[in-house]
Amino acid sequence: MPLPTPHEDTARAPGARTRAFDLIAFDWDGTLFDSTAIITRCIQAAVRDVGGTVPSDLTASHVIGMGLMQALAHAAPDVPREKYPELGARYRHHYMAHQDDISLFDGVVPLLTELRQRSHHLAVATGKSRAGLDAALRAVQLQGLFDASRTADETAGKPHPRMLQELMREFGLEPQRVLMVGDTTHDLQMARNAGCASVAVSYGAHPVDGFAACGPLYVAHSVAQLRDWLLAHA
Repeated sequence: MPLPTPHEDTARAPGARTRAFDLIAFDWDGTLFDSTAIITRCIQAAVRDVGGTVPSDLTASHVIGMGLMQALAHAAPDVPREKYPELGARYRHHYMAHQDDISLFDGVVPLLTELRQRSHHLAVATGKSRAGLDAALRAVQLQGLFDASRTADETAGKPHPRMLQELMREFGLEPQRVLMVGDTTHDLQMARNAGCASVAVSYGAHPVDGFAACGPLYVAHSVAQLRDWLLAHA
């Protein structure tokens, strides 16, 4: 997918930079928040608690980014549907026990601050619940850096495009003015389904060899590389 033509938004303050994307939407877990390993272990522990076959690390990490129950159903196909409420409750129990052990990746706050200074709108599009995202934002004191957010429980789980479609409507933007940044094929496919461009990061939940089929503009192997690309091309 070629980069869109940069343009100047005349509605912004004088001196606003020419840019290719007006809105940059970030996934949360594995993209901004260093939570992949803990989420993987919590999924495995929850499945074990309800008597299901414990998924491998690869299987458990693959579902990160989906809505919670959608993810657990994929990770534990032998768990009967009537046990899904218990499965979800056990996952939340394990995650809450470890949430204070999770932090932002190094460099995330300066990156977001620079993007805001360069007149981008910033958003979060995540498979977390609204309660879960709000708690995470409070924990790392990031509430003021994002202009909007969407969660799976209030829209639809990835790769359905509804999160990005709602964000586009909120800001009155066409798909070519929106960039999605994520660590999973679910994020990249959601962007593709919405008609938006994407950038992948390789330090999260999914292996890099699955990204090419989703057509990201770039694959960053660190937050520093992500920053450099966004400041140069977004």
